[in-house]
Amino acid sequence: MSRLRIMILCGRSARHLHVANALCQAGEAVAIVQETGGEWKLKKTLKKLRPDNLFRKAWRWLRDRRRYTGNPEAKFFFPQGAARLDRPELVREVPHINHPDVVRLARELKPDLICVFGTSLIRGDLLNEGRLGIINLHGGLSPEYRGADCTFWALYNGEPEKIGCTLHYIDAGIDTGRLIAHISPEVREGDGELELFWRAVQDGAVVYAEAVARLAQGEQLGLAQPGKGRLYQVRDRGLRHERALAARLASGMLVGMALPGRVRWFTSESVPERNA
Repeated sequence: MSRLRIMILCGRSARHLHVANALCQAGEAVAIVQETGGEWKLKKTLKKLRPDNLFRKAWRWLRDRRRYTGNPEAKFFFPQGAARLDRPELVREVPHINHPDVVRLARELKPDLICVFGTSLIRGDLLNEGRLGIINLHGGLSPEYRGADCTFWALYNGEPEKIGCTLHYIDAGIDTGRLIAHISPEVREGDGELELFWRAVQDGAVVYAEAVARLAQGEQLGLAQPGKGRLYQVRDRGLRHERALAARLASGMLVGMALPGRVRWFTSESVPERNA
């Protein structure tokens, strides 16, 4: 069976490396592009220095420093050793994912498919690259949960059954492109936000690899999203929301919970949801 030539655009955390490794197994990877965030513009810098943004970033930094002490994410995705890419020789670093160098690289390498996970929003000329387009693994079930912190918001809204990831084509909107698959992780009593998110990504990596293989066989994947749902932004999540969810979890919100992992594919034909 022929393999698709894929160009991977991803972040640099353990979860991003895990997904990139799964994709390298599924297709013929021609490049792994990672953004360093090293190019700042004056307008963006001034926005970050506003007092409200500084306060929000400070408490999020303190929260994440506490939650990530001991590097639990790396231990989750790479229990046998250090978090690393299987194909480090393919890495290209850029200041941001919409840098002209990324477009030039895509036009030079001519990938069949561009696979995204964990980058900033893709805009401009890059949206037109990839023979089969660009697909993304989003950490929420679109369209109801688009944007940031979707596992948190599904829990906060009392909807653990709506925790998961969406595999979708990228268009000019935010998590609004044609749906390929919904991936819902197992939800158990005692789970927290991070474990559920990581489990969804872990299951999502398997589905992502399967999608690449199915596209290589010529299968038509993808259906338009049924509405716009809701877009959650980083600034929506405040300290009061954090405290409210912590109290609900501590009071037994997930006691007795035992939801199985589930995958729903979106094709031109109706395909029933199946257990993962």
